[in-house]
Order: sequence, then structure tokens, then C-alpha cells
Amino acid sequence: MELPKRYNHDKVEDRIYDFWEENGYFHAEVDPDKPRFSMAIPPPNVTSELHVGHALQFTLHDIVIRYQRMNGKEACWFPGMDHAGIATQNVVEKQLAKEGLTRHDLGREKFVERVWEWKDEYGGKIKEQLKALGSSPDWSRERFTLDEGLSDAVTEAFVRLYEEGYIYQDEYIINWCPRCSTALSDIEVEHEEEQGKLYWIKYEILDSDEFLSVATTRPETMLGDTGLAIHPDDDRAEKLVGKTAILPLVGREIPIVADDVVDPEFGTGIVKVTPAHDPTDFGIGKTHGLEAISVIDKDAEIDFDGKYDGMDRYEARDEIVNDLDEEGYLLEVEDYEHSVGHCQRCNTVIEPNVSEQWFVKMDDLAKPAIEAVRGNEVELIPERWKKVYFEWMKNIQDWCISRQLWWGHRIPAWHCENCGEVIVSRDKPEECPKCGGTDLLQEEDVLDTWFSSALWPFSVMGWPEKTEELEYFFPTDLLITGFDIIFFWVARMIMTSLHFTGEVPFDQVLLTPLILDEDGEKMSSSKGNILDPLELKKEYGADAVRFAMASSTTKGRGMKLSVREIEDKRNFLNKLWNAARFAIPHIEDAPDSLPHSTDLELEDKWILSRFEQTLSSVKENVESYSFKAATNEIYDFVWHDFCDWYLELIKSRLYSEEESEAASAVLRHVLRGTLEVLHPFIPFITEEIWDKLPHTSTPLIISDSPESDDGLIDGAAEGKMADVQEVINAVRSVRAGMNVPSGKEISVLVETQDATLTDLIGEKEIYFDELADVEKITASSDLERPANSARRVLEQAEVIVPLQGVIDFEEEKERIEKELAEVEEDLENTLKKLDNEDFLTKAPDEVVKKEKEKKQEFLARIDRLELNLNALEGN
Repeated sequence: MELPKRYNHDKVEDRIYDFWEENGYFHAEVDPDKPRFSMAIPPPNVTSELHVGHALQFTLHDIVIRYQRMNGKEACWFPGMDHAGIATQNVVEKQLAKEGLTRHDLGREKFVERVWEWKDEYGGKIKEQLKALGSSPDWSRERFTLDEGLSDAVTEAFVRLYEEGYIYQDEYIINWCPRCSTALSDIEVEHEEEQGKLYWIKYEILDSDEFLSVATTRPETMLGDTGLAIHPDDDRAEKLVGKTAILPLVGREIPIVADDVVDPEFGTGIVKVTPAHDPTDFGIGKTHGLEAISVIDKDAEIDFDGKYDGMDRYEARDEIVNDLDEEGYLLEVEDYEHSVGHCQRCNTVIEPNVSEQWFVKMDDLAKPAIEAVRGNEVELIPERWKKVYFEWMKNIQDWCISRQLWWGHRIPAWHCENCGEVIVSRDKPEECPKCGGTDLLQEEDVLDTWFSSALWPFSVMGWPEKTEELEYFFPTDLLITGFDIIFFWVARMIMTSLHFTGEVPFDQVLLTPLILDEDGEKMSSSKGNILDPLELKKEYGADAVRFAMASSTTKGRGMKLSVREIEDKRNFLNKLWNAARFAIPHIEDAPDSLPHSTDLELEDKWILSRFEQTLSSVKENVESYSFKAATNEIYDFVWHDFCDWYLELIKSRLYSEEESEAASAVLRHVLRGTLEVLHPFIPFITEEIWDKLPHTSTPLIISDSPESDDGLIDGAAEGKMADVQEVINAVRSVRAGMNVPSGKEISVLVETQDATLTDLIGEKEIYFDELADVEKITASSDLERPANSARRVLEQAEVIVPLQGVIDFEEEKERIEKELAEVEEDLENTLKKLDNEDFLTKAPDEVVKKEKEKKQEFLARIDRLELNLNALEGN
């Protein structure tokens, strides 16, 4: 079957994907007699749309699952989505706001119904976007973190942890988001350096004329001050500790205490203590029995009798500073840069607040998870992330798991209205076990979204039930995710899995890098450098985007991705398509098996050997998740070895009845094998070409990867071809450098002491004719060099190309001299930049690097031009 002249991804991708999906090729069965491979998708938020980070992770997942599927494994990729508590609730609340409503107008039940309606209508768009990229998870096993089965798993996990003493309620200082109206765990708070003010306030000492100067960035919280603190090693501590200070504007008497957590370098070394609105102060308050007085409410407004009551926190700050100044308590104000915590979801400045919340004790859960990584039961790739993981795990804080939301897993706890007893239960209790009362109200809070996500690898397989999927596919083999959620998600999955199943959730974790633009800059809307994978897919096709993603990924912290890289991979697809289009008619009658080696020409032995070497290298790199190396290997093989060399070398044989059989058999073998190797990376185009190959009945997606055959590796053939290629490249270099017209035949002399090379050139004279337009080539150990010849010195030979009668010498000299002057001017400009200290110190590293690369490029071009000029001048 003939391929169309051009590959049109728009006409291929949807049709191919529907074909795969309709025939169930993504589905995996439980088969104890077959080796398996499993992964669970990092569940994207139901509100998400595909961005480059998703595209990278899901591309790598799909490469791996297709590779394992083709290598005889029962390969299952478990898909699903996360309910994304805060994000989803925010989306629906914004919709309600446009209607002039709030969630409170609807009430909890109706609001949750509204969110489900939104989820069913708009949520999950990312699923279709995943399909557009060619992702091949087992969609029949798709899960949602709020579906019935996973909700049962969440309830079971919560109740067990509560019964085992890990979950508790306590008054504790938490991170509160006034915009999202919920508590946040520490790792949901992002700290940003901001320019603020440092206010120096006078605190008078009771029954004394003395006063203390105290610095703060948040004077509005002073209304809740219940103490001052100094470091015990401070020379003033002995004199001050035990005395009482007077709180300005309020008149409250507050004690002065000594505590090791005080930073002697901050301000004057004496700090105000506001236990209800600062985590450090909360600890000091606990240690010294200081009252926690909350003066800022959940809407970030002042809750304190008097003139400031009801003010926004920042409005109150201005009023309090003004009053302090008027009453003589404001000593000094200075500019001050400090770190301010923001809500990860909405970027609102968080407000530390004391509140009753639900927590998980983490210390005992963390210990086995630390050992699992230390003992390589879970392998972190790259390994350097181990250090980061250990540091966080060893300093882990109890996890605040309650959120003041309506969308999510409602905490399975009930409060007895009669006696205040809290009952945690899998099902709603009929009565209070303490007093027998039946007036029971369920806890209003829901669980942190990450609580359900922490159970993901085993809950998607049916835990807590003992399912056949859990027995066969768990633990999973690999998790691919971003390094930014190693604490949010990876660590918590390891902890919960070890606790509930006794096994690690996955054997390996591949942590993907941050995607940067081609200049190494972080992508952001403000810079205008964000790449939209869906727009790129529309323009270049999913395969080009996938191949570029894989070829750009690294095991570092960052990877560069550019449109130029995607365009290059699109060009590669066209190259592959054209090669297949040329080859298919010539392999219609090709034999299934390879001819005996005695019937093979040098180019046949060489391409078979190169294919085997490439196959081995690609397999090794995919299995070690070195995707960049794997794609580079197969790219170079297809573009250069197969297309540029082998196809060109065998064209005359394919059109000859006497010589076509061996060439067509090798061509069939290499083309089929190449498509099989490429399929995990570029599945659409390879499946489309495969479908047009003669004698293929099994779709490529479920075909087997080619078996390695070391017997086809032929070092001697590769060595000979390398020698021939070196000579041909030298001739091509002369033709290009001297502007020899395309198609004009030339004579070539090769002076060499290597008798084997001499014989090889004599035997393969046709190579030089077909690939370099060489009419006659002579190789010898003793040749006279004609005047006006260009030469190229090789390792074992010197290539001489007589130019008399081939080009116009004067015209060519003028062209080269002009080009040489332009390059020398470019070099001079680059050297000026590199000699400029301001440029070297102030320009981005990538810009400096590019200039250094340009310098080397210009120097090399100058060398080539001078060499060509010397040849024309008879030197």
C-alpha cells in the first residue's frame, strides 16, 4: 500500500487513537503466568488543562508503558483524576459569584451537588488532552479520588490511623488562607521575599522609667501580645527576665521571658510574643504558659474591642502605626526585606491563627519511609534527591489534614450534641457510646486533598479489599513525577503504603526537571515564553511534541525546550515518512528472512550492524530512563545512517533485478525494526507506516520489540564504512567550500599508505559516484598533486580534488575573500563582548555561553575559508 506524499498528522492521529482504544489495546489483564509492569498516573486535578509539565510527565509515562508492552510485559498504566478540593471549590464559587450567589446561599448539600454538576460537564478536559498526546493508560480502570471505592479507602485509612493513635485534634497554630477560608499545611505555603517595613516600638517597663525597643514587621498583631522574649545568653536577660512590660495602646501587663528560639540578631534581640498569630511565638507561649489571644479573624479582619475592630489587617496596621507615632511609642521605621508566606493556590498572604484542627502524627510513620529509601527499596532517580528527602523527613512536622471546605472527603467523625464526645467511625453511629444521645452532627471539615492522594497507588487497585489487581500489579514498578511534590505526595505515599500494606508503593521514582525556555529561563506568562503543548500539537503533531520532550529531558533540575527543537523533530518525522514511502514499493516481495552474510554487500552488513548497536543502546537508555540519550541514538541512526547513507547506497541495487533481493530483504528488516524501536516515542506515525507495510497483520502497538542479534554486529564492516564515509565527507566538504555546482562531476585523488583503504576505494568506486558526484577516484601511495587543487587531510589519507576547469577561480576567490571579511568582523564584535567585564558579569549565563560558542564557530569558519583560499592561490 502506498503512503501519501506528505504526512498529515491532523488526518492520522484521531483515527489511529480511536483504532487503538476501540480494540482495547491499552487494556491489561491479571495474568499470573506473565511478567507484569505497572504504573499509576500522577492524577491531574479535575480543573487542570494540559501544560508543558503535564505533557512531559505523561509523554515519559507513555514511552515507558508502550516499551514494556512491546517487551512482553502485561503492562498496566492506571489512570485517574484528583478532586482538587480548594481549586475545584474556587472555580465553582467564582461561577456562583457571577450569579450574585455564595456557597452559603445554596447550603452545603446543594453546593456539593453543583460542584458535581460542574465536574461532570467541564471537569476532566485534561483526559481528552492526554488522549490527544497519544497517552495509552488502561482507561477501563480510570479512578477519581471522590469515587465510591476511593472514598471508602480514605475512610478506612482515617479510622485506622485514628484508632492507632496517629490522628488527633488539637488547638494549634495553623496557616490560614483568608481567601480560600481554610487551613493549609506548611508545604502548601509558598514563601516570597517582599519589601516591607520594620517598626521599632517602645515598650515601657512597669514601675520604671525604663523602656525596651522592640522591632516587628506586623504591628497590627501587637493587640494580641502576651509577652516579650529575650535569648537567655543575652547579657540583658538576667536583669530583664521576670519583669513586666506595658503593651502600648492597650495597657496590658505582659511578662518578659527568656527563650532559646529568640534570634539575638533580629532588631534589638528582644521580640514581642503573639502566640495566636506567629508559629514561633506559639511555641514560646506553650513553653511559658502565655495566653494566646486571637485578634485577627478568619476574614483577616481585626477582632478586638475598640477602634480597630472590623478593620482589614493592613488598614489596621496603618491606623496602629499612626496611633503609636502620635502617642510617642513609634521610635523608628525602616525599609526591610523579609519572607512572607502565601497560599499556594490563590497567592493570598496567609494569616497564622490558632484553631482546632485534625492532625496526623508523622514521626513514627516517617521512620520506615526513611529506611525504605536509604535501603533502596524505593530508588529515587536522580539519586541526589535522596539528600533532600532525608532532610525533610528527619525534620517532619505533624500534618494538619483538616480543611474548612465543602468539596472533598468529609471527615468521618461525629460530635455528640449532648456530651461533646467525638466519635470516629466508618459509618454514622446510631448513638453516642458515652451518653447514648442520638443528636450527632458530622464534622464539617473535609480532608486535605493530599490525604486521598497519599493512598493513590494502592487505592486505585481496590484497597482495602484484597483484589486480584492489588495482588498482581502492586507494588507498582515506577512513578514519574515532578521534584516539586516530593514532600506533598511522594513521601506521603511511601509512608501510607508501608503502614497499610507493608510494602513500598513503587520500586523507582523518576523525578522530572523543571521545563525552561531555550535560554534557560523559567517559563512564565509575564515573560511571554510559555509553550502550550496543545497549540504545538495542532501545528506540529503529537509525535513531534513527544519526541522533542523526550529528547530535551535531563536528569538535572532543569531542561530546555524550544519551538526550534519541536520543528526539528517534525522534520525528522517527514524524513522517516519519505524514507518509508520510498522503501515500501521495494519490499513488497522481499523475503522474510535475511540472506546469508556471503550474499550481503558492505553497506548491508554495515546497516545491520549499526541497527543492532542502536537497538541495544536505545533499550539500555530507556530502561535507565535516559530518554535524551535514547532519542539521540535512534534519531542519528534514522537520519544519518539509514536515510543519508544506506538508502542512497542501495538505490541502484533496488532497481536492478539481479541485485535487488538482498538489498530489499535488509531494507525490510531494518525499516520494520526501526518502526518498532521508534513506536514508544512517536506512536502515531509509526503505526500509520506499519499499517502500510506488506505482510503485517498485528498492529504495531501490540507487536514485539525486535530481538537483539549480536551475530549481526560486524566491527569490520563498520570500520570499512567509516573509512569510506570519511573520504566522501572530505570530498563533499571541498565541493561545498569551493562552491562546486551540484551535479558537476569531479575527479578525486586519495593519497594513502593504507593498502586496505586503497583496495576498498577501488572496490566501492560506485559509492563516490552516487554520493559525491565523483566521475573518477584514484587511490595510491604515491600521487602527484595537480596545481589548483583543494585538499583535506584525514587520519589515514589525504584527499585531493583538482579544481582546474571545475570552478571560476577569480570569482570564487572574490566570494571567499568577501565571506572571510564578514566572518572576521563578526568575530571581532564577539571578542569585544567577551573582553567586556560588564557583559561577562551582568549578562545571563546562557547569553555569555552563546557568545563563546559563536567565537569558536567563527574561528572554525575562518580556518576553513583560509584553507580554501590557499588552494585557489596554488599554495
